[in-house]
Amino acid sequence: MTFLLLSAFTALFLLGWPVVLAVMIPAVVYVLWNGFPIELIGQRMAYALDSFPLVAVPVFIFVGNLMNQSGITEVIYRFATTLVGRVHGGLAQVNIVGSLIFSGMSGAALADIGGLGRIEVKAMSSHGFKREFAGALTCASAIVGPIFPPSIPLIIYGSATNVSIIQLLLAGIVPALICVALLMITVAILAWRRNFPRAARWPTLIELWSDFLPALPALLTPVLLVSGMLLGFFTPTEAASITVAYVIFISAVIYRTLTWQHLVHSAFETLKSTSAILIIVAAAALFGWIMAIEQIPQGVARQLLSLSTDPLMLLLMVNIILLIAGMFLDSTTATLLIIPVIAGPLHLAGVDPVHLGIVAIFNLMLGLLTPPMGLALFLITDIAQVSMRAVLRELMPFYIPLIATLAIITLLPEVSLWIPKMIR
Repeated sequence: MTFLLLSAFTALFLLGWPVVLAVMIPAVVYVLWNGFPIELIGQRMAYALDSFPLVAVPVFIFVGNLMNQSGITEVIYRFATTLVGRVHGGLAQVNIVGSLIFSGMSGAALADIGGLGRIEVKAMSSHGFKREFAGALTCASAIVGPIFPPSIPLIIYGSATNVSIIQLLLAGIVPALICVALLMITVAILAWRRNFPRAARWPTLIELWSDFLPALPALLTPVLLVSGMLLGFFTPTEAASITVAYVIFISAVIYRTLTWQHLVHSAFETLKSTSAILIIVAAAALFGWIMAIEQIPQGVARQLLSLSTDPLMLLLMVNIILLIAGMFLDSTTATLLIIPVIAGPLHLAGVDPVHLGIVAIFNLMLGLLTPPMGLALFLITDIAQVSMRAVLRELMPFYIPLIATLAIITLLPEVSLWIPKMIR
């Protein structure tokens, strides 16, 4: 039955069926074939969604949509341009720094691409960069978003594995900064080799201050979130709601750009995105329950531990599994189907679950940049109006710093665990 279940899922997926149907159809057939009451399907799916931490997912998506609609992204981009436009690589460096700042508010890679992507590609192409290069860099820099707090994928991971979400969010800070640094070094090398344009001079203090001041309310968002969670004023889920209130306040009162039309459009876009994510969560929960009945996680655990009990070797094997899975599954599905299976044996072998979370989520984010399921590639080709082949060609140099970041956070657990240990 286990073999048939997994074979059916694989066959439907390879035939091009939507992931939700590829997961749901074998699961429903299993339930009916084994004589379970049909009400069980709805109960298991509803139980999966009856999760307080998951409330943060639609709320943070709403934050990203609000920022796009109210023009906060443009303020962020203008400040980033003034700050690092003179660095070797010019607007290419701005792209990376802008993504780091934006990720402190949105928590999702695709929100970063959809929000800043159009501004970045347009600005870079108007200053002499090739559109395909601008698109490739936008995809690469967006990977920072899902590991820098707030992070929607880390919230989903914490919900699926019962790991402290606050610890996970704090653990992503240093790896995100390392990734940004390596990407900026890569861009500087490419700028030197390809003679990229950059700003004619460094900004004066007055110019820097004049662009910093409008961006300050937006820049304070991640500070508000992290400090509030550390001081115990609110949970990560409550932090999402506070962020919405804060973004609405600065958009309406400080920037004065928010309208009722913006709120309605943001809510509608959030509804669409949230439905797509949570239906996968519900379907994966049913599938996961069946795998637990069939004792698939226990079997995988025995197989992994029979190969090695060394934490590093197990992490390397898991990295290979997740890199392959990320090519075919979106990050939410992979997190819900694969992570609960591998988390047990790795924890038994001594791998810290917070460390595993950062490694796993960053690994799965690389799947956004790898065909055939690279969602970031599909989105950026539409935004930049270039072919996926052209974007992939320009993306090649950026796989080096991204994989180097994955290697660092895999081999050096303290990189991820340093900040969480300080506040335990």
